[in-house]
Amino acid sequence: MDSLTQFTLGAACGEATLGRKIGNRALLWGAIGGTLPDLDVLANLFTDEITALAFHRGITHSLLFAVLAPFVLGLLTHRFYQSGWYRSTGGRVSAFVGWMLFTFFVAALPVAVVTAVAGKFPWLLAVFALGFFLWIGWYFYRKYFLKTLPEIKASYRDWVILWFVSIVTHPLLDCCTAYGTQIFQPFSDLRVAWNNISVADPMYTVWFLIFLTLVFYARRNSKRRALWNTLAFTLSSAYLTLTVINKLNVDDVFEQSLAEQGIAYERYTVSPAILNNLLWSGAAETADAFYIGAYSNLDPTERVERFTRIEKNHELLAPYAGQRDLEILQWFSNGFYSVVQEDERTFRFNDLRYGSRSGGADPKADDFIFSFTVRIDENGELTAGQGRSPEGFGGDYFQKYRRRVLGEVDAFE
Repeated sequence: MDSLTQFTLGAACGEATLGRKIGNRALLWGAIGGTLPDLDVLANLFTDEITALAFHRGITHSLLFAVLAPFVLGLLTHRFYQSGWYRSTGGRVSAFVGWMLFTFFVAALPVAVVTAVAGKFPWLLAVFALGFFLWIGWYFYRKYFLKTLPEIKASYRDWVILWFVSIVTHPLLDCCTAYGTQIFQPFSDLRVAWNNISVADPMYTVWFLIFLTLVFYARRNSKRRALWNTLAFTLSSAYLTLTVINKLNVDDVFEQSLAEQGIAYERYTVSPAILNNLLWSGAAETADAFYIGAYSNLDPTERVERFTRIEKNHELLAPYAGQRDLEILQWFSNGFYSVVQEDERTFRFNDLRYGSRSGGADPKADDFIFSFTVRIDENGELTAGQGRSPEGFGGDYFQKYRRRVLGEVDAFE
């Protein structure tokens, strides 16, 4: 899920394991543990887009990493505090720089993701991210530099538990989304995707934001810290449970709608649209086509009103079978993809798992949310890269999107 959600979930895990012993430091170290697996996105700086795509949610999101990494990280943090160096000027400066770099990553990542998806810079989100970054800097200066630091008494075992709990919850939560998480690496590249919650859902995250803020400003020994942290876990987990129940109900709606419209499918996938758990997009596969449709829990009838046929056109790329980039895209999309030829040597590879911008009302070649540009050179070598963002995410698009979430079936027409 998004970096803010993983940041707050990790912080809550840190508080649950070591909050009574080390206070707000448990929140901060837990937040690092919760964000640590997503540092694999730094692969984008050193390799091509398709390699980075395959690497993301790979080994750092595996159960093996969650089990082994805490022993190393626990040893480092235990010795860091045991040495007392953290109370020296050099230790404080090093910690401050490290925390600010980490905070910059957490604040900048959602801005970068929204920019890539929407094709425009999200100024409001950027202002919020900058404010968060500056607030963290101010807090550390006031609480870390201007005060005498207490002695931290936490055992090696305590640190291992904190790191394990904050890290392992990250890939498990990611498995609930449609993206796919390779939790069995390096033994298997299977992408686990339960598709019950969006990669960004405020209704899951908001409870952590509210109650962890209260935890942050409470005294270390206050009983209210445990109460508020428990409430954060209880309400977020209750919502996550509701998304599972909702997913099962939506699956039934799609299955019944496909049957009613006489579509004999081989398999299908259904996942929630961004930022909510009401609007869902589905793709059903037949021998030579996909049928995509959208359904909101607030629709006037409990059925998918219309499925749009999308030709597979897989044969267009069949001559290049076995080439690395194509194999990665086919694996990444789990076979739910269509191909559109743009010119003699250029194709568009559309990942159908996330649906189209218009919810299937106007499935043009540039209408799909997740797509890639595939080019063939003069030697028949195939290379792929991230395609352009769908047109129309600006202007009144989000008004139409809001109306579609609220049950207006023809909002995009």
